Amino acid sequence: MRVWVAGLLDVVGVVVFVAIGRASHDESGTLAGIASTAWPFLVGLAAGWAVVRAWRRPQALFPAGAGVWAVTVAGGMALRAVSGQGTALAFVIVATLFLALVLLGWRLVARLVVRPAAA
Repeated sequence: MRVWVAGLLDVVGVVVFVAIGRASHDESGTLAGIASTAWPFLVGLAAGWAVVRAWRRPQALFPAGAGVWAVTVAGGMALRAVSGQGTALAFVIVATLFLALVLLGWRLVARLVVRPAAA
């Protein structure tokens, strides 16, 4: 899998999480509204890619997927806290679970669907 495709899938997962969350709370679905909520998680996502060097094997569940997920959640919550955005326990739980679904989910599907090349 191309690195840029994996990165795009991760970004789309984060943006979908934010868009669904904003819609469920009757918040604006504008680009500015989504960006203001998404930026901490997108920065966390970029940090996760850097920390685990996900570009080496971006489709791998471990270490890439698990590491990207953990750093995205932790970094996103830390940045939300320092920027005055909410970090209520219920939000942390929902974010952790949903981001696991999207950041690990596509990797699991890829693992099951894409067969490794014959050696």
